[in-house]
Amino acid sequence: MNAGETGEGILPELLGYHLRRAQLVVFADFARSMTGVDLTPGQFGVLARIAANPGLTQSALGRAVGIERSTVVSVIDRLEKRGLVVRGEAEGDRRANALALSAEGQKLLREATRRVRLHERRIARGLSPAEAKALFALLQKVTRP
Repeated sequence: MNAGETGEGILPELLGYHLRRAQLVVFADFARSMTGVDLTPGQFGVLARIAANPGLTQSALGRAVGIERSTVVSVIDRLEKRGLVVRGEAEGDRRANALALSAEGQKLLREATRRVRLHERRIARGLSPAEAKALFALLQKVTRP
């Protein structure tokens, strides 16, 4: 081992270790991609999910993206303060908030989606189409019980 290098021990054998390293690379590129747009991967996912499901309740959003109610509330609060999301009364349940993108939210999501498509091409540039398809399938096996 050269000076300044460290051994990895068990780490190369751990799926979680490799997933985390990949996540760090992907998130760093995502952040660079969103310069000037100021969206995190989680916020982008929330905006995309709301756009695909206008009127979605906060509870249903939390279940769909796998985050707790308190986290959903704080994410929606931040997006609402930025004028990207609007809360309305949910159909059939006045206690629940129905979510929709504002006009500004729709505009930002279009720009962010354009950037995300470029980001996706960059992070997958070393994969053949068959390898990308296989990776998606394998990751779905890991993430869906």
